Amino acid sequence: MVTLDAILLAGGRASRVGGAAKPLFEVDGRTLLRAGIDAARSVGAQRIVVVGPRLDDDAGLTWVREDPPFGGPVAAVLAALPVVDAEEVLVLACDLPTAVPAVAALPDVLGAGIDGVCLDDGRRQWLIGRYRTGALRTAASGLADRGRDAAMRALLGGLRIEPVAVDPALTRDIDTWDDLHHARGGAMTENRTLPPEALNDWSAALAEHFGLDRGDIPIPLILDLARDVANGVARPAAPLSAFVAGLVAGRAGGSPADTEAAVAAVVEMARGWDHP
Repeated sequence: MVTLDAILLAGGRASRVGGAAKPLFEVDGRTLLRAGIDAARSVGAQRIVVVGPRLDDDAGLTWVREDPPFGGPVAAVLAALPVVDAEEVLVLACDLPTAVPAVAALPDVLGAGIDGVCLDDGRRQWLIGRYRTGALRTAASGLADRGRDAAMRALLGGLRIEPVAVDPALTRDIDTWDDLHHARGGAMTENRTLPPEALNDWSAALAEHFGLDRGDIPIPLILDLARDVANGVARPAAPLSAFVAGLVAGRAGGSPADTEAAVAAVVEMARGWDHP
């Protein structure tokens, strides 16, 4: 019987959602990380290696991180390969609410003469695939700088990968807030997501105008606050809560630690909010 391990990618920058922890986004009562874990276990993965910051207390997971972080999916796969023991490995990004049925669409056994399979919805979805571990190691050995910033095609393009045609609905991942809203059953809206460089420019302009240091504006922290309040209370409560957190932090002294404490207090309230 062929053995199988899994590599789950959960450590990206998530720049299109302001650096928020996408694997912790919930869809239908389950985080995207948990969807990936469930998908891996549903096909018999013996060891599940998660590449990213520790986001779950499940004792059955092995956590690793590419060095330095945010090196891209290839660097993440290469960081996980040394702790993979099985003959085959499932590679899956943790931004997919349909992870369980998507992984189920992959064949249980790789055919003779191929190095792997991946879903194909009109383009190859390398990060929903099952590959021979030895073939991945051989391909990885030819990459410079431990695969940092390399495209998945650089790792897999030279291998014999068989595509599995599927409907694009099965591979619709979450890259933006609008994607998350749609995955939760909401209608798609006009895309008002700022590209990360525009958000950084606006932050820099605010800092310059008001005489602040760039480090005084913790973009990911505030966006996480907005996400948690929007999810736990209501969307209009998010900017109000950010304003209140700023007031509380300012009254406490205005240090980065004061800001983190104020944000944490607001987030704790939002997560426990059950008012009708």
